Amino acid sequence: MSIIIDGHNLIPRMAGISLDDPEDEMKLVTRLQEYCRLRRKTVEVFFDRAPAGQSGEQRFGQVRAYFVPEAHTADEAIMARLQQLGKRARNYQVVSSDRQVQRAARAVHAAIITSEAFAAEWQALIDQEPELDPRNQSLTKSELTMWEKMFREGTSPEGPNKSYK
Repeated sequence: MSIIIDGHNLIPRMAGISLDDPEDEMKLVTRLQEYCRLRRKTVEVFFDRAPAGQSGEQRFGQVRAYFVPEAHTADEAIMARLQQLGKRARNYQVVSSDRQVQRAARAVHAAIITSEAFAAEWQALIDQEPELDPRNQSLTKSELTMWEKMFREGTSPEGPNKSYK
């Protein structure tokens, strides 16, 4: 399921990001890239108040960012995107606490997640202990000794008949 996000509505709810930060949008995009990697989702995030000449669409891996020109709002762009999706909108989740955006999402049967709930999900996701991949475990002392001997002598741990030279 793909996600549509009201960027400036989400930023104040994300720990460590502030709307006062000139890099707030890119910080959110970076977190959304990590979210996409971990959850195997795609995201469309909308930011309004793009300066002249900097509006448009940019791709950042699984994150597609829309920078809406000052003449319009991200809310309007999100609602237009939902209308464009038509029946496919039911396969999307919309992240926004804005009631107008939520109403538009309900009208096309898209799922709704409040910005607060999404921020809490993100926080829970990064607070989880990553599982240790068995391929990344350190060698034991005896394993290390065996491999050092094998590389020095050029013989296989399976015996002298198996040579790696």
